[in-house]
Amino acid sequence: MRITLKVWRQRNTQDKGSFKTYKLDDVSPDMSFLEMFDVLNETLVRQGEDPVHFDHDCREGICGTCSLYINGKPHGPKQTTTCQLHMRSFKDGDTITVEPWRASAFPVLKDLVVDRSSFDRIIQSGGYVSVNTGGVPDANEIPIPKKDADKAMDAAACIGCGACVAACKNASAMLFVSAKVSQFALLPQGQTERKTRAEKMIAQMDSEGFGACTNTGACSAECPKEISLTNIARMNREFFTAKVGSDNV
Repeated sequence: MRITLKVWRQRNTQDKGSFKTYKLDDVSPDMSFLEMFDVLNETLVRQGEDPVHFDHDCREGICGTCSLYINGKPHGPKQTTTCQLHMRSFKDGDTITVEPWRASAFPVLKDLVVDRSSFDRIIQSGGYVSVNTGGVPDANEIPIPKKDADKAMDAAACIGCGACVAACKNASAMLFVSAKVSQFALLPQGQTERKTRAEKMIAQMDSEGFGACTNTGACSAECPKEISLTNIARMNREFFTAKVGSDNV
């Protein structure tokens, strides 16, 4: 395959940045998208040029690090992570445009690498169970209805890649935050801090500069783990319930 790449190059956060065009011949359709970028970077290094910087880690669709905006879609044309996207998804002679996530809360550090530490700070604000529960109980000691356990597991499948933010016209992080709220709200272990969790995490989300949710559904449609919009409704209920019993109403 012959591929033309239009890649966003940006030296640092202060740099204006621009697209640069590269041409690759003999791209195997069995390569992953990141393997294709490895080939590009090997070529650039041999030519004495700075390689394209991009995030990656597990390359197994687990960690959520591979955050690339490909031809106008987070992670590319298929609902999967970039590392699991293969070049057979494109055609010989295609031009592929690759950009970083575009959100003020995700500033570009270099080329295609963005700072997603805002997600970490949201988790630190309340996405945990801090109650000392003693030793680890037997797995079946705390009865949990299967439908609740399944919903909690579905929410916990969120890998925090940020595709929901990149897909949203407002750069909202509601799907990510609601998944993290839901995975605890549905389980007995998360009940002790239930009243404050949604309040703290939403407050931190707002302070990070993420936009508001307008329920267009683009976030869920592009999520590689198919996190459901029902989590947003659940988080809203958690938030309003907490506010009703709060002194800040």
